[in-house]
Order: sequence, then C-alpha cells, then structure tokens
Amino acid sequence: MPNLQVPPCRTRIHHKSRKNDLLIGIVLPLSTIFMMVVILLILKYRKGGKSQLNDANMPSVANHRRFTYLELFQATNEFSEKNLIGRGGFGFVYKARIQDGMEVAVKFFDLQYRGAIKSFDIECGTMKRIRHRNLIKIIGSCSNDDFKALVLEYMPHGSLEKCLYSSNYTLDIFQRLNIMIDVASALEYLHFGYSVPIIHCDLKPSNVYDFGMAKPLLKEDQSLTQTQTLATIGYMAPVSTNRDVYSFGIMLIETFTQKKPTDEIFIGEMTLKRWVNDLLPISIMEVVDANLLRHEDKHFVAKEQCMSFVFNLAMKCTVESAEQRINAKEIVTGLLKIRDSLLKNVKRLTHVSLKLVFFSFIGNDL
Repeated sequence: MPNLQVPPCRTRIHHKSRKNDLLIGIVLPLSTIFMMVVILLILKYRKGGKSQLNDANMPSVANHRRFTYLELFQATNEFSEKNLIGRGGFGFVYKARIQDGMEVAVKFFDLQYRGAIKSFDIECGTMKRIRHRNLIKIIGSCSNDDFKALVLEYMPHGSLEKCLYSSNYTLDIFQRLNIMIDVASALEYLHFGYSVPIIHCDLKPSNVYDFGMAKPLLKEDQSLTQTQTLATIGYMAPVSTNRDVYSFGIMLIETFTQKKPTDEIFIGEMTLKRWVNDLLPISIMEVVDANLLRHEDKHFVAKEQCMSFVFNLAMKCTVESAEQRINAKEIVTGLLKIRDSLLKNVKRLTHVSLKLVFFSFIGNDL
C-alpha cells in the first residue's frame, strides 16, 4: 500500500522461516502451559498454607465439630434472653440444645468490640492445647467473616458464685475446700504445664468454670493499661504478671467469708483483703461465713484452726509484691495439707466421741 507508506506483503515463504514458525508454535504454548502449571501449584501451596494457618487457630480436639450460624441460632432459640447465661469476654454466653439433644454453652463473640477477633483466635489456639479434668472442654466452633462462637461443655450446676449465694443451698467447709483445691489444681496446670505459662486473667467465683478469658502470659514490657481492662475490679492484682495468684487469693477469701470484694461496705481504702487482714488478729468469727463456724459445733476448734490456715494462705497469695507471692504449686500443696489436717482432726474427734458414748452405755449397764 504505497499510499500508506507500508511495504508490500511478502508472498514468498522460505523454508527456514517455516521451520522457525513451527518451533515457536510448539515451544511457546508448552512454555505457557508449564508456567500456568507452576503458577497453579504456587497458588495451591499458598492456599494450603493459609488453610493450615487458619486451622491452627481452631481447636483440634477429639470430636471437635464445626457448627453453622443457623445451627447455633436455632439451638439458642434465636439467641433468646431466656437462654442467656452471662457475659464472657467480648460477648455473651448462651445455653443451647444442639440437634443431638446435648446441652451446651455457646460463647458468642461480639465482633463490634475491638480485639474480639484476636480474642477468639487466642482462645482457640489456647483451648486446643489444654487437657485437664477441671477445665471446661470445647465441643466445637463456628467461624466466618461475620460471626464467631465457641461451643463449650455446659455446667448444669452453675458457677461457684451461684452456689455461694444460693438461698436454698449452703456449701459446707469441705465442699468449699474441695472446690478451691480443684481450681488451684487447674491453675497449677496452666502455669506449669507448658513452657509458656497460660493465665486465666479473670478468676472469680462467677467465672471459675469459664476459661474464656485465658490468654498466653503477657511480656513484661507490655502495657499494663492494655491488660487491666480484661480483669474484674476487686480481683485483679495492682501491678503483677502473677495476677492469677492474687485473684485466687481474693476468691479464696470470698469463698469462706461470703462477701464480695465489690460489697458496699468496702469503700475508699477499705477492701475485702484489708478487712480480713485487720480482723483476723481479733477473731476468726468476725470474718468467716457464719454458716461454716459456730461455737456450739463439736468440731469448732478444728474448723477454727482450718479457717485460720485458709485466710493465712490467702494473705500469702495477695501480698503487694509479686515476687513475694506463693505460686500455684504451693497453693495446691497448702490447701491439701489444710484439708487433710481438718479431716484427721474431725475423724479423731468423732472417734473419741463414739468411744465416750460406748463407755457410757457400759457404765449404765453395770
């Protein structure tokens, strides 16, 4: 086309050009296919790696189930207030009945809260590792972009708080000791069962069966302000990474005084700990739950001694200096000794009284 200043098309095709075109026609498609295969393999590998990372955040326990939102929506009766058990760190806990008829607790994470997703991931990562008879078991989970929840073992008898303040039922001294030993045993497992300790962060009577606030041990240089929002006022150590021991000490006091650290009598500088510490030298009777200790009790002396040991142990848990506090292992050892001593004294006293009754009958017969 001369008008367009374009050279005319070549009509003659040489043999060498035909050979080059043939090679290009074969090699280029093969190279393209090969590159596509490589790209697909890379994408598959990355996708697999990402999937494995996501699965690592999920609890990998026996019989772990994946639930859909619809299943949990129906199981909780549309998250009805009648099924609401209480709050649980970044969300709410509901009682539910899943399709097989099993009663469970569903911990729903409110994603509007900052840190809720991170908390869910941490709890999944933590709960997949823990195995202890005194820690709630995880049954399954539900996770998508808009909804995250854990399905946990349901505790039909409720929390320690419910038992402590029930108007229909009173825990005796041995029951309270056994409960505290169980909690301390779980605490020992969390603090010493792994190379990196796990802390509960929110030990209190209403939460002793809820491991929802569990988190890996924070580094020393991490902001205290960030951690203070996790714990309940009254149970939290002033400044310490050993907060669980402090919280346990406060819970131990509450369990045997039946007084909350948030009670209206504790105002200003007067706290539950200080109240007990000030009154202990005067009399155990001033602080102990009246249901546990009465002068007319035939085992009064043994129980009074037991209560003295319990409160002294609680004081060792709640000293201001973290370095001077006892650890979870020492708590377990101490509580076991206190219980065994009480059992021994009560059995001895019971045995003596039986012998006295026996001899009195012999005397009457004579």
